[in-house]
Amino acid sequence: MQHSIRNECSSGVPKRNYAVGVKQIEKRDSVLTSKQQIDRLLRPGSSYFNLNPFEVLQIDPEATDEELKKRFRALSILVHPDKNQDDPDRAQLAFEAVDKAYKNLLEPEQKKRAVDVIQAGREYVEHNMKEKKKQLKKDGKPQFVEEDDPEMFRQAVYKQTMKLFAELEIKRKEREAKDMHERKRAREEEIETAEKAKREREWQKNFEETRDGRVDSWRSFQAGKGKAKKEKKPRSFLKPPKVKMEQRE
Repeated sequence: MQHSIRNECSSGVPKRNYAVGVKQIEKRDSVLTSKQQIDRLLRPGSSYFNLNPFEVLQIDPEATDEELKKRFRALSILVHPDKNQDDPDRAQLAFEAVDKAYKNLLEPEQKKRAVDVIQAGREYVEHNMKEKKKQLKKDGKPQFVEEDDPEMFRQAVYKQTMKLFAELEIKRKEREAKDMHERKRAREEEIETAEKAKREREWQKNFEETRDGRVDSWRSFQAGKGKAKKEKKPRSFLKPPKVKMEQRE
């Protein structure tokens, strides 16, 4: 479950009631069996649900490093393939999800990013609550919204947080696809440039290797042409007959 809500929120929920609600949720989730944990981690839509590492490990974002480590050990043992030999393949996938979530939270930047997303989800819900109450006041109605209930507030934050994680993941995949396309195009251009340079080198090499042959052929051609000129007979033209002049007596 999503435990991103702090003990004190601006929605007007009593601190004590909210704290009790969170503790009850944590207690309920902590007693899930191995099979139930595996089912939870591999449920439909888990590829997006599991983007939230705190959701995967079922631990509050404000938990200490020691609490985080303890929770990881307990959950990883629970879903480990060796403990679930009747369903090792699914257990392996669940274990990988737990391991990935834990490693993400060990990275300060990744952890801060997850906390920021959760906080943004909570602030979004609180803002909507204020807007709803403002409208109710304007309409002269009691200023009570369903999110005033701790459980409903938690669910609203959970849904909004999952939506934000999903949107970020979609954008990440789009950037990754774009980067991959650009790298592919750059690689193709690099290959094309290399092939062009190779063709030019081969042409130059062939040109150099056949130069002597071309020169010899030209010299032979020139020599044969000059010889032909020397041996060429002058043209003979038919001379017109001489006209004899008649003598007058």
